[in-house]
Amino acid sequence: MAFQRTISSVSRLCYRSSWATLGKRGYADASGEMAFTFATPSECFYSNAKVKQVDVPALSGDFGILAQHVPTLAVLKPGVLSVHEEDSTTNKYFVSSGSVTVNSDSSVQILAEEAQPLDRLDAAAIRDGLAKAQQEMNSASSWRRKEKRDRSKKLKRLRNYCQKDPKKLKMKE
Repeated sequence: MAFQRTISSVSRLCYRSSWATLGKRGYADASGEMAFTFATPSECFYSNAKVKQVDVPALSGDFGILAQHVPTLAVLKPGVLSVHEEDSTTNKYFVSSGSVTVNSDSSVQILAEEAQPLDRLDAAAIRDGLAKAQQEMNSASSWRRKEKRDRSKKLKRLRNYCQKDPKKLKMKE
């Protein structure tokens, strides 16, 4: 019995000391610096730029990233990604899918399959594209329907965002 008490107290001390050597993690900090990279296969929007905050649409739920954010891996869902720059301007992009990597050194990489700044979007082209995608989905063979359904979902999400907040968008009508 005495041996078990000795072993358990020694193991507690080892456990506590191992956590003490790792250091303590604080809260994410908006005043810190964050190196941000955001790109698609065809275009690089940011490359190691210093930004204050990035708001990301992810499959697990939308979340904001500040400097000293806990290291994270996430999958993008179709939606609007907001980049809050250090001069207090906000740039918004529509992303289709991709990955988000937040590293322990406060660097963030977002690799999107497709992304466009909101001011480049054309509401009429989105409506036409959605109608065409739904028509193609309905007439497609069963093995191509999933592909067409995914395209249709992305366009619906984009259309819904455009209808939800048209004043914030500088879209061509």
